[in-house]
Amino acid sequence: MSDSVLRIRNLQTQFRTDEGIVRAVDDVSLRVKPGEIVCIVGESGCGKSITALSVMGLVEEPAGQIAGGVIEFEGQDLLQLSKHHLRAIRGNEISMIFQEPMSSLNPVLTIGEQLTEPLMVHGGLNRKAASKRALELINEVGISRPEQIVRSYPHELSGGMLQRIMIAIAISCQPKLLIADEPTTALDVTIQAQILDTLRRLRDDTGMSILLITHDLGVVAEMADYVIVMYSGKVVEEGDVVELFEHPRHPYTQGLLRSKPVIHQRKESLYSIPGYVPNPLELKESCYFHERCEHCMDICRNQQPPLRELDNGQKTACWLYEQEVAAHV
Repeated sequence: MSDSVLRIRNLQTQFRTDEGIVRAVDDVSLRVKPGEIVCIVGESGCGKSITALSVMGLVEEPAGQIAGGVIEFEGQDLLQLSKHHLRAIRGNEISMIFQEPMSSLNPVLTIGEQLTEPLMVHGGLNRKAASKRALELINEVGISRPEQIVRSYPHELSGGMLQRIMIAIAISCQPKLLIADEPTTALDVTIQAQILDTLRRLRDDTGMSILLITHDLGVVAEMADYVIVMYSGKVVEEGDVVELFEHPRHPYTQGLLRSKPVIHQRKESLYSIPGYVPNPLELKESCYFHERCEHCMDICRNQQPPLRELDNGQKTACWLYEQEVAAHV
C-alpha cells in the first residue's frame, strides 16, 4: 500500500493573458497520507484553489495549462491518464467541494436529480436506492425536510443550504480523497461546526483523506493534521499543525497568526500584514514576500529561498534560517 493517497511534485500551473504568463502555481510539492487532513492556507490569489483544480484536471484550456510536475493519486500520475480514465476517478475516488455553490449546481435540475446522478453513475445504485441514499445524505449535512429539498431547484435554496448540498454530493460515493475548497463559506458558526464534524466523522469512519483549503485559521487549528502555507503560488512553510501554530518560522506565517483574533485580548484594531500580494506578472527572482517583510535582507531581494527542512521538522522557505538549515544538514 502506498504511503500517500496524493503526492504532488514540482507542480507548475500557468495562465496565458494579454499581459503575459501568470504562474499561478509555481513548483509546488505536497503529500496527503491515508486518513490525513491536510490544510492549505494563505491569502486570496496565492494558488490554493488552482492547486486543487489541477489535481481534478479542471484547469481550463487553452488559456490555462499544467506546464510541469507530477500529480500522483495512489501511485498513478493523473497527468498521464486519458480524459475517460480521469473522469472515472473524478467524482468517485477523488471528489471536490467547490467554493461557489451558487454557480456549481445545474439550475435546471432538481437537487434530487443532482444527488442521485453520482450514486447511479459511480456507485452502481438503481434509482430507488439512489433516491433513498440522497435523503440520508441531506440529513447527514444538517438539512431538515429532505423530502421537500430533493424536489427543489437550486434557486429555491439559500447559499448556505446549497453549500451543504455540494458537500452531500461530494461525499456521496465515499471518495478516498476529498478536496474541500472553503467548504464552510456562507455558513453560520453552528452549521459550520456541524459540517466540520461531518467531515471528521467521515474521515474516521471511512479512512478518507481530506485536502482542505481555507482562509480560516480557526478551521485549520480544529481540523488539520498537517498545514501547507502558500504565498504567490509557492509553498513558504509547512509542518505539523501543533508545531506550526506554536512555533511559526516564516514571517508570512507569523503575520497570518498575528492577524487572528484572540479571545479575551481586547485590541483597538486587528493586526494586518502591511502591503499587498505582488502582481503575478511582475514577480522576479527574489523572495516574493520581501516587500512586506520586516526582516528583509539584501539576499531576499535578489534570490529566491528554497524550501528547506529545519531542526524541528518544519519546512520553511526563508533566508533567516540558513544557519539552522546548515546545522541540520
